[in-house]
Amino acid sequence: MATPTSTPTTLDEWKAAYGLAGERDVPFTTLSAEPVKPLYTAQDRAGKDDEAGLGLPGQYPFTRGVYPSMYRTRLWTMRQFAGFGTAEETNERFRYLLDHGQTGLSTAFDMPSLMGHDSDSPLSLGEVGREGVAVDTVDDMQTLFQGINLGDVSVSMTINAPAAIMLAYYVVAAERQAGGAITPDKLNGTIQADILKEYIAQKEWCFPIDPAMRLLGDMIEYSTQNMPRWNSVSVSGYHIREAGATAAQELAFTLKDGLTYVEQAIDRGLDVDDFAPRLSFFFNAQIDFFEEIAKYRAARRIWARELRETYGAKNPKSWLMRFHTQTAGVSLTAQQPLNNITRTAIEALAGVLGGTQSLHTNSYDEALALPTEDAVRIALRTQQIIAHETGVTNTIDPLGGSYFVESLTDRMEEMAYEYFAKIDELGGMVEAVKRNYPQREIADASFDLQVEIEAQKRIVVGVNRYTEGDDGDTPILKVDPALERKQVDRLQGVRARRDSGAVEAALIRLKELAAQDDANLMPPIIEAARVHATEGEMIEALQDVFGKYTEAPVF
Repeated sequence: MATPTSTPTTLDEWKAAYGLAGERDVPFTTLSAEPVKPLYTAQDRAGKDDEAGLGLPGQYPFTRGVYPSMYRTRLWTMRQFAGFGTAEETNERFRYLLDHGQTGLSTAFDMPSLMGHDSDSPLSLGEVGREGVAVDTVDDMQTLFQGINLGDVSVSMTINAPAAIMLAYYVVAAERQAGGAITPDKLNGTIQADILKEYIAQKEWCFPIDPAMRLLGDMIEYSTQNMPRWNSVSVSGYHIREAGATAAQELAFTLKDGLTYVEQAIDRGLDVDDFAPRLSFFFNAQIDFFEEIAKYRAARRIWARELRETYGAKNPKSWLMRFHTQTAGVSLTAQQPLNNITRTAIEALAGVLGGTQSLHTNSYDEALALPTEDAVRIALRTQQIIAHETGVTNTIDPLGGSYFVESLTDRMEEMAYEYFAKIDELGGMVEAVKRNYPQREIADASFDLQVEIEAQKRIVVGVNRYTEGDDGDTPILKVDPALERKQVDRLQGVRARRDSGAVEAALIRLKELAAQDDANLMPPIIEAARVHATEGEMIEALQDVFGKYTEAPVF
């Protein structure tokens, strides 16, 4: 490297003095293939109004955080996603996590529950309790939270197509605690319910898109009127990113989904300030540290602007984007799985420096199986070390004003609006999903990244380089196959002792109201839950009216 004869004072002088010769032959890009310059200076922020674009923490447009004091007042909620086997086993894991310092519960459901099938359905064979907890009736929900006061704890439930049914089970289970004192208005938590991202990315659906959107609208309306502490939808970019999206695609498609739900609620006659403060978001924390931080900062700014300027929200709480973060499952490797502890720590740190309100850290063994208790404890300790030992919670938005971070935040925002324009040209997000636009964009991005990895242009440690030493066995959690039989017996026992006439009447009423476009379906779903109707029975009743969904393939 040449030594300059005088000290460079501008970026152009710096380039001329040092040049770029001798740089490593690697792609200097983000994980999303966005070019990264060798140096960022004030020139990259020329013409930007930082007072308008950044503001202060807790002030519009909330680029620097949604609360004035952020973690100096209160740390983020530490959640660990948990669920396996039957409700009894998951209840034990919940208690274990609470005993080890977790401050919120996050519920993982098994595949049959996510798809709307009862555990004794032929379609459920071999899947019951495998990747989450099996919940077929309100009895399972009561057992799941036995000994855990639902008026005191914040609970998140990751379920989408059958979300209305699980919310109904939760409401009824809470009513049956504490002598009926825990009414819906006292419940605090979130149900994911983000149905558009299912068609985009995760592919767990029960109904065609339009009636599924109606059901989500019913939930938002019911929650707004009856559950003021409840987040009625968690708009999820996490699964969009896990499907292979870039950071900009995750940002754009997630926000556009959320704005579509806002429009739907307004069209129903709801005041935006009555429901917007209870919308929340769920983002991925991938391994590209600065790109993720910029994504979160851009997300807050876009959401605040759109809610205030486009949808006329007057309440500052409506402008706040509050979000949960989970470290990237897709970044975990089955090879050398202990490396995943490091990956998760870096991703979690990005979430914290990006200003998250809630955080889940993946366990190092999740590329192999459901996590063991030891792995879960390490994942939780990772959050606690970040919170209590690193010092990053001492000041608010410590990377604010960084030339690189602010430039990357601006670029994220620009790309999101470019996608918004394309989606609007297609007639909005629902029509874009029906035409497979976001699905195709994600598939292309995923393919491009995989090509880079296979060509070793992008290094994944322990996978395509530094592979020596990958010869140890990692202890994994094995779900006892007998638990499936246990759950099926439990379900059939509920069917045998319930009032079958009351169930039949509740399902008939549900179908009658489903055929009426202006009826809110949450009350009849809650009534069906009270008489022990199963999830599968309610789904089938609604499918008799709504029909089923068949995906058009993307090539």
